[in-house]
Amino acid sequence: MISVEAVRQRHELEARSRGYRLHPDPEFLNPLLEGLRANEERYGYPSCPCRLASGVFELDRDIICPCDYRDPDVEEYGTCYCCFYVDEAAYERGSADPIPERRPQEKQMRALMADGDEERQKAAPDESAGATGRTLHYCRVCGYVVFREEPPYICPICRAKREMFAEIVIGLDLRST
Repeated sequence: MISVEAVRQRHELEARSRGYRLHPDPEFLNPLLEGLRANEERYGYPSCPCRLASGVFELDRDIICPCDYRDPDVEEYGTCYCCFYVDEAAYERGSADPIPERRPQEKQMRALMADGDEERQKAAPDESAGATGRTLHYCRVCGYVVFREEPPYICPICRAKREMFAEIVIGLDLRST
């Protein structure tokens, strides 16, 4: 069993590494930490406690905390969607206001529609990226590689923006026939 304190320590370290803080109010923060702990035990990964997870890793990859949307949210609003991660100004104020959801509607709907084996089979890795809608993308700044439908908003390694990702094409035969 994962402890809430272990979850707190892991996310405090993550927050500090990016110049963020966790929400300053323990009454607000503790249920979020408990939600992360529960989701990690339930699914095997710490999905966002403020969003509906499908339980299918491939469908939930973008909402594994810290989610893909955290950095653009904190940059624009001073807080992530859950108000779990905040910038220094929000931390000093002692509060963070709710912000709009950045996760695309189709991804939210897939989590709602996930229904047992059928959805898990759809999300299971396939031999061809085209069949799953996922492709390899790499960061042109640091070389980070990810296999997903689309690249992250910000590179988790070097912090480059999504525009710095390029698609990797595999199996292209350039020999003349």
